[in-house]
Amino acid sequence: MPELPRQLIARLQSEFGLSEYDAHTLTGSRETAQYFLDAVKAAGDGKNAKLSANWVMGEVAARLNKEELAITASPVSAVQLAGLVQRIADNTISNNIAKKVFEALWNGEGATADAIIEAKGLKQVTDVSAIEPIIDEVIANNAKNVEEYRAGKEKAFNALVGQVMKASKGKASPAQVNELLKKKLG
Repeated sequence: MPELPRQLIARLQSEFGLSEYDAHTLTGSRETAQYFLDAVKAAGDGKNAKLSANWVMGEVAARLNKEELAITASPVSAVQLAGLVQRIADNTISNNIAKKVFEALWNGEGATADAIIEAKGLKQVTDVSAIEPIIDEVIANNAKNVEEYRAGKEKAFNALVGQVMKASKGKASPAQVNELLKKKLG
């Protein structure tokens, strides 16, 4: 006998630590629940469940709604989504780059997230020695923002982060950019 919606909601909450809202949303249809469960299984049996849930309820649902498709007709399979989620989780790509990879998967530009990341050179840069020179250049070229940040304006810091991300073409790890920039502006 198939699992009743109430039981499935409870299982998603207890097994994967999802909120009641997330569990309800994902169990809105049996097909959506199955897509989510397939993605979680392919992504490593639950360790990336919340991230998978966010993508199913976010990007996947938005595109399906926009194109008036059922989840069973999604051009991005649960296994493909799992591959994308794994690359976000292991910091191979940022969330921003992940959206580009998702778009390419949706459009059939590659069979896997890994293939698209490789083909388009989208791997996130986490090497400090590659990020530091970009940060140094941004600091040198944005004296006004540096001054404002040191005067306590947090928005100036965000502007500097944006400049570094722009200079790295979005490939620098946002977490590392924040950490290194704060150290340098100390």
